Amino acid sequence: MSKNKRKILLLPGDGIGPEVVREVKKIIEWFNKNKSLDFSFEEELIGGASIDANQIPITDEVFYKSLDSDAVILGACGGPKWDNLEFSKKPERALLKLRKELKLFANLRPAICFKQLVDSSTLKPEIVSGLDIMIVRELTGGIYFGEPRGIEPIENNERRGVNTHSYTTSEIQRIARVAFDLAKKRKNKVTSCEKSNVMEAGVLWREEVQKLKEKDFKKIELNHMLADNCAMQLLRNPKQFDVILADNLFGDMLSDEAAMLTGSLGLLPSASLGAKDKNGKIRSLYEPVHGSAPDIAGKNIANPIATILSLSMALRYSLDLDKEANLLDEAVQKVLDDGLRTKDIISAGKKEVTTADMGDAIISKLK
Repeated sequence: MSKNKRKILLLPGDGIGPEVVREVKKIIEWFNKNKSLDFSFEEELIGGASIDANQIPITDEVFYKSLDSDAVILGACGGPKWDNLEFSKKPERALLKLRKELKLFANLRPAICFKQLVDSSTLKPEIVSGLDIMIVRELTGGIYFGEPRGIEPIENNERRGVNTHSYTTSEIQRIARVAFDLAKKRKNKVTSCEKSNVMEAGVLWREEVQKLKEKDFKKIELNHMLADNCAMQLLRNPKQFDVILADNLFGDMLSDEAAMLTGSLGLLPSASLGAKDKNGKIRSLYEPVHGSAPDIAGKNIANPIATILSLSMALRYSLDLDKEANLLDEAVQKVLDDGLRTKDIISAGKKEVTTADMGDAIISKLK
C-alpha cells in the first residue's frame, strides 16, 4: 500500500467517545490537506451505540472493516445505560472481541508526567517530574481468557466462580520480545512483574522472560519484581522504571496505577498491537486510557488529548510516520505551555477551554 493511501477506522463509541474522536478526525483532515497524506477514514458504531442500533456490541461488517484497516482508533465503550445486560452482550465485549480476533497481544501504555502538569499529580513534584514509563501488558492470555471459566452451583446452595490463569512459553516470549525491543529505543531497561512466589504461572513467566533475555537481548538490563512490590515502588520511586512488562491481570492494574501518577487519565493514550504479517503490516487498535465518562458526555468539556496522542501512537507504530507523530506530540506540548486546559486539568492561572477549543488549538500549533 502506498504511503498516501492509509485506511483509518474511527470507532467513537459511547459517552465522551464521539466528542474526543471528533477532534482526531479534524487532525486527520488537517494532515490530509496540509501534509498530502490523503488518509481515507470511515466512522462506525461500536459498544452501546451499536447495541442501540443493531442489538449487538459490534457487527460483522464493522469487525471486517477493522481487519481491513491500517489503524483502528476507538473512543470509549460502555456506560450505566447498558449495565443490566447479560455479560456476553455488554458494550465492552466489542473491545474484547477486537483484541482477541485481531490477535492484539501487546498493549502499550505510556505513563508520562507532562512538565506543565506536575502539580496535577497527587504525588510530590520531585517524585513525578520527568516521569516517562512504558508499560507493556500481555492482552490476549491469562486469567481474562483462560478456560475453564464460569459460575456454577455447588452443594449447600452455594455457587463457585472459576477463572483460569494460564500462559505458554510462546505467549510469554512473544510479549517479552516487544518489551525488550522497546527498551532498545529507550533506556535498555526492563522490569518484568509476576507473582512467582505464589503462582506456578508466575514461575514460568519469570523463567521464560529470563531465557529470552539471555538468548537475544544480552545488552538489556532485566529486573524481576513481584507485582505487588512493583505497585508499591510505583508510588515510592516511579522513576526507577523504564519499561515494565506484565501479564494481562497485573498489567491492567499496574498501568491504571501508573496512569494516576501523571495527574489525569485524560492525557494518556494506549496502543494494542498484533504481530507483523508477511507484508510488514501490523494489526492495531489505539484508544485513550480513560473510559466513556457518561456524566460529562455531550457537554463539550472532555479532554481530547489522550485520544489525539493515541493518533500520534498510530502514526508512529502502524503508519511509519514518525515525523508526523513528533509534530503532533510537540503541538500538544505547545498548547499546554500556553496554559490552555480542559476542565479535568484546570488549575489557578490557566485558561479553561472546551473539547473543540483544545482540538483547534492543537491544530493551530501544527501550522
